Amino acid sequence: MKNHIQLERFNFSNLRLIAAFVVLFVHLFFVSVVNAQTQQLTIQQQNISLEALLSIIEKEGKVVFFYIDKDINISQKVSLSVKNQPLTKVLDELFKNTQNDYRIDGKQIYITKKTPAKETKNASEKIRRKVTGKVLDVQTGEPLVGANVWVKESNTGTITDINGEFSLNISSDDRNVNVSYLGYERKDIVINDQSTYNVFLSQSSSFLEEVIVVGYGSQTKSTLTGAVTSIDTEALVNSPNSSVANVLSGKVTGISTVQSSGQPGKEDPAIYVRGLGSLSPGASSPLILVDGVERPFSQMDPNEIESISVLKDASATAVFGVRGANGVIMVTTRRGKKGAAKISVTSSVGLQMPTRVLETADSYTYATIHNEMRANDNGVPVFSDYVLERFRLKDEPIMFPDVNWTDYIMNKSSMQTQHNVNISGGSDDVKYFVSLGLLYQNGLFKQFPELDYDNNYNYRRYNYRTNLDLNITKTTTLNIGIGGIVGDIREPYNTYTHGPWYSMLITQPFSSPGIIDGKLIKNDNIFFQGIQLVTPLEHHYGRGTQSSVNNRANFDLSLKQDLSFLTKGLSFEVKGAYNTTYQFDKVYQRNIEIHTPYYTSTLKDPGLELTDPNFDKTIVYRVEGINSQVHYRESNSKARNWYFESSLRYNRKFGDHNLGGVVLYTQNKRYYPQQYPELPTAYVGLVGRLTYDYRSKYLTEFNVGYNGSENFAPGKRFGLFPAGSLGYVLTEESFMKEQNIIDYFKVRASLGLVGNDNIGNFRYLYLQDSYMVDVAGTYHDSRGNYGGGYNFGYDNANLMLGAKENRIGNPNITWEKSFKQNLGLDLYVLDNRLKFTVDLFKESRRDILINRLTIPLLTNLTSDILPVVNLGKVNNKGYEIEVEWNQTIDNFNYWINANVSYAKNKIIYMDEIEPNEAYMARTGRSVGEQFGYIAEGFYNNNDFDNQGNLISGLPDPIIKVYPGDVKFKDLNNDDIIDSDDQTFIGYSDIPQYIFGFNHGLKYKGFHVHFNWIGATNRNLLLVDDFRKPFRLAGVSLLMYHVNERWTPETAETATFPRITSNNADYNYNRNSSLFVKDGSYIRLKNLTIGYDIKKNRFLSQLGISKLTINLTGYNLLTFDKFNLIDPENTPTNTGYAYPITKMYNLGVNINF
Repeated sequence: MKNHIQLERFNFSNLRLIAAFVVLFVHLFFVSVVNAQTQQLTIQQQNISLEALLSIIEKEGKVVFFYIDKDINISQKVSLSVKNQPLTKVLDELFKNTQNDYRIDGKQIYITKKTPAKETKNASEKIRRKVTGKVLDVQTGEPLVGANVWVKESNTGTITDINGEFSLNISSDDRNVNVSYLGYERKDIVINDQSTYNVFLSQSSSFLEEVIVVGYGSQTKSTLTGAVTSIDTEALVNSPNSSVANVLSGKVTGISTVQSSGQPGKEDPAIYVRGLGSLSPGASSPLILVDGVERPFSQMDPNEIESISVLKDASATAVFGVRGANGVIMVTTRRGKKGAAKISVTSSVGLQMPTRVLETADSYTYATIHNEMRANDNGVPVFSDYVLERFRLKDEPIMFPDVNWTDYIMNKSSMQTQHNVNISGGSDDVKYFVSLGLLYQNGLFKQFPELDYDNNYNYRRYNYRTNLDLNITKTTTLNIGIGGIVGDIREPYNTYTHGPWYSMLITQPFSSPGIIDGKLIKNDNIFFQGIQLVTPLEHHYGRGTQSSVNNRANFDLSLKQDLSFLTKGLSFEVKGAYNTTYQFDKVYQRNIEIHTPYYTSTLKDPGLELTDPNFDKTIVYRVEGINSQVHYRESNSKARNWYFESSLRYNRKFGDHNLGGVVLYTQNKRYYPQQYPELPTAYVGLVGRLTYDYRSKYLTEFNVGYNGSENFAPGKRFGLFPAGSLGYVLTEESFMKEQNIIDYFKVRASLGLVGNDNIGNFRYLYLQDSYMVDVAGTYHDSRGNYGGGYNFGYDNANLMLGAKENRIGNPNITWEKSFKQNLGLDLYVLDNRLKFTVDLFKESRRDILINRLTIPLLTNLTSDILPVVNLGKVNNKGYEIEVEWNQTIDNFNYWINANVSYAKNKIIYMDEIEPNEAYMARTGRSVGEQFGYIAEGFYNNNDFDNQGNLISGLPDPIIKVYPGDVKFKDLNNDDIIDSDDQTFIGYSDIPQYIFGFNHGLKYKGFHVHFNWIGATNRNLLLVDDFRKPFRLAGVSLLMYHVNERWTPETAETATFPRITSNNADYNYNRNSSLFVKDGSYIRLKNLTIGYDIKKNRFLSQLGISKLTINLTGYNLLTFDKFNLIDPENTPTNTGYAYPITKMYNLGVNINF
């Protein structure tokens, strides 16, 4: 059965609640409404479609029509002329001489096929009986109020009451009953001898009228022609990860995320939409909007989020003009709905633990391999047999310790708790949503009991939001939004450059026995000459703590005025927003004593051997440094952002024609917090959108943005960015109505021009970059360079204050330009159970800002001081495929979703110096690909003659090589291994393929959700400590180096060169395929197992309508070939970041 205005297709998740409130209102308060059947109507219409005429009657008579598609031809042309007639007379006149009849039930009118009188008579003579039942939501078990229950044989029916219950009087011939509800799948039941039936309906074909948030507005999915994807926010709530952004990958096609750290409060990943379109990852970040205003969203409480839409093609992002090239992520927060106050309380507690921790060598292994390295280099062993034996036996733990610093400093797990309370509801005039959230994450460091402060990492976050919708008049709506985040990140104060984790994992296991009697012990290297001992404790133990409190507050105010009194469908909106960020940093720092142990004989008789019987091994300590008072310092920074927009909107239906349009003015001014304090940068622009569809079959949309960016010089700031799209819904054709396999089939295409002004940290590239020279003789510029001042004098030189031009400006630069094309289709078959979505895209980006590389030598200039220019060119193309199956069998519902996204870019121009060999060129390759030498294994003994020289026929590696050194491929066959033998050796660390596999099932109150993600065509390049044993200075040693190294015994299986210091530059410092690892992985990202308890007598007495208990796992399983660190992490130059974590979480949700 179909409602005339087709509301059954709307996907309002709380539609049943609104309907319940309406029915309750009618039952309790409806005392004086005039019966619709007695209303007097006047209608004068000639030769219009039946659908249009029914719309007029609905409006004039304040009724709603329901009908079954095959029973009525709504496209037929009809005429009606009545004056001051009751509704029944109007309908009699309308349906006379037709094959249709009607039945009035309150304000609902059911249009049916006429039944022959003889059949009606026979039916009336049948024995009749009463059948009752209940219509329920299959997922929640809640009653569906106002559902239609229709008997096919007799064309009679009813609707469910406030409890979702119905009652029918049927004859013995009545066997088939159809049950339908707005936004739900229709369901047929067969009547047998039962007298009571429970009917479960599932939401399904609501995709047709599902509201999707797009740039500066919203559209229904059925009329959408751009490439826009939305995410089910239930996935956000179910995930225990503190960063919302980490949930997107594998859930939304076209989205890839790269997480570099698992530190509490710093888990946010880098996000890319359809891969890299520019020449650097930093210039490819999408624009992120929350409630239409640029704001970060990763640290939002997921309970505040109503929807997330990802806008990917030009037709969707052209309205953002100069900022739309990298895609747009639009987040909409929840708002209140009409109905009684609903309170939701969510609380969870979880355990976090590293997914993977680097394995380092113990003291004995370290010393043994170090001696092996010395032997390889024809050097003297550093570690004596006596020392080796002490390490092996572990019998002198202070002087010859063996400490696994990971185990010593780090706990196996840490705690996370998360809580949220929100309340929503409202009336016709006021609707509200209020939310308060708290997240606490503890770090993985152990607490040292002798310290009087918390030496661990932790993160505390408070989220708050209040959204109010006020109907000031019948045509005027005021929307108010107040939200914010207060985040407090705390971590140990650390004196080492790259932080505690780095210092913990690069230090020797014998550098210190740790903390003894509250004292920090650091050993001397007297027994390990040449080894510079480093202990991680000296960098952070007792050093103090540092914290950063970030307070972000957002204010939104919008006013909407319906102007239908001027012309139907016209409205005016104005919106203002203000964002403010205040960051307060505090450091509590102090110095500490370091105690160095010595044997007594070492100090009194340095020449006495350790093995001498008279050697006194009594341990004494020397103390360095002092335990100072705590030093405190603080700093702060602030930023703010003003936003304003005003728009005129039009949406109207003219018979079979639907027309919509938006004209909008927008202005934004931001104040930078750091590099340019209090210096504003502004955006201003005009936006236009025109949409049209004919009978929801032929769809078209045109978008245009004319806006400007203050990042560029006057005269170069404004640009026009047009885009258009078309859609064709084949299933709206008459010839498709006869088949019953394909339910919905739409093809769509778009193309357009968008821009990108994400040019990095330097705002005024069109001006010269100057720096000041201070009196102390140092200068600083916007790139952080330092140096001396102006020199006056020779023997007694004085550096004087001055200014100097650093980088030459370019007043002609402008934004990047991206021409995008997209072709897509949406196909739904088998009663909408099976759904396909496919998108093919292509992007051509031009005028990318780059530094000139082809500089004549005679200029004596370097590229970093020359002005940037709009010369770079990159193409990007790919596809996205999503397949979903969703089926309900009685009260069992299951669904499977699989998706794949592919994006590959190609550098067309980067002003590259022409290489000596074609295979060396980066032009024509992808952005971020790995370049270096191709390793062909290792030199073995049979590669050398008796004098240790390479045999003839092997290329000359320039330096002296030995068995176990890397053998590089001579690409140009010149018999020399040099820089001309470098080429492509691996993909970028940003994957070309992203996979997602999601599966869920629900049976009664039980539910299970799986979320698998995967990535391939991705490589990780090992750098620094990952490929340098002992870090070339006797520091760290990974077990990876030990287990994979070349030795004469492992020559056939080794994947790592021999351990050497002399040939370290040749073996380790060269980028080669030897250090390029496969970064592909498959991961169980999220698993949720839960149970809903509803209609429990005890809970009902407490006012609880539903209680849900969930057990959730995050990052539980990982399958990959890269076994050093977490595959989602990247082995960067800083080496070791806080590890990415997995989590086991227990949560409860209570609805009142």
